[in-house]
Amino acid sequence: MLPMLATRGDAVPTGAGWVHEVKWDGVRVLADCDGSALRMTSRNENPVTVAYPELYGLAAVGRDFLLDGEVVALDDGVPSFGALADRMHVRDARKAARLAKDNPVTLVVFDLLRLDGEMLLDRPLRDRRSRLEDLALPEGCWQVPPEYDDGTLLLSVAEQQGLEGIVSKRLSSPYRPGQRSRDWLKFPIRPTASYVVGGFRRETGSATRIGAVLVGTPTGDGLRYCGKVGSGIAGRVGQRLKDVLEPLTVEESPFVEVLPRADRTGTAWVRPEVVVDVQHLGTTGEGRLRQPAYRGVRTDLAPGDLAEET
Repeated sequence: MLPMLATRGDAVPTGAGWVHEVKWDGVRVLADCDGSALRMTSRNENPVTVAYPELYGLAAVGRDFLLDGEVVALDDGVPSFGALADRMHVRDARKAARLAKDNPVTLVVFDLLRLDGEMLLDRPLRDRRSRLEDLALPEGCWQVPPEYDDGTLLLSVAEQQGLEGIVSKRLSSPYRPGQRSRDWLKFPIRPTASYVVGGFRRETGSATRIGAVLVGTPTGDGLRYCGKVGSGIAGRVGQRLKDVLEPLTVEESPFVEVLPRADRTGTAWVRPEVVVDVQHLGTTGEGRLRQPAYRGVRTDLAPGDLAEET
């Protein structure tokens, strides 16, 4: 099943028909338990169970359920996508077990989609949320976060605490798998977005290390160029990115426009298949990212997901 998605909002809604939650800086996961074993899938339906062994204890509830939530890792008490980077790509059980001890994750559970064989998708959010709280999950590496009535105040507090933003949800809304709905509105604080990699450049003076990636946004005509990202790519981060991108190299640029000479000279082009998160300070009049910084590969997203949101 694909998770329901939020639409970027213009103004935080008010009134008794809405509830507001913190927007968590992690990766979306559906956790499916048949009463004895837990199975987890990512936003694009890839299996990720092996990556998070500290969450297996959810099966101790001993009931059939399907949960929607976000896996987060904490850095000084604040959810950090960077802290999650070493966890989300692991597919080796022994390595995952070692990492779980040194860098544990938390599953933030915000919706209940099935309980004891009954699908709850058509029930209003207020009902699903009530049943989730009544489920009484045992203590462990998971939590059901609080909801708030005042979204404007929550957005202000989230900004003060360095959180990613908030999500406002209509209490009467059903759950629509795979759909991006205005019943859920997201209000991000930090200017972070996902882009598709179309090429990379090696670090100056090095034949092996990556110094920057060229990213773009998918459109109906192809990949539209958004700029070059060099900050944040160093050490092990750059090596992991190199291992992902090198097998995808091609002869021709995947971008629809001809790039400036300074950007295309020395660039190795790649098939536009890898999605990365980039933090930036907005865009220029030409649509180029201002002061971009690389944050990590998003294995839970595909280029088609970005085209849909765009």
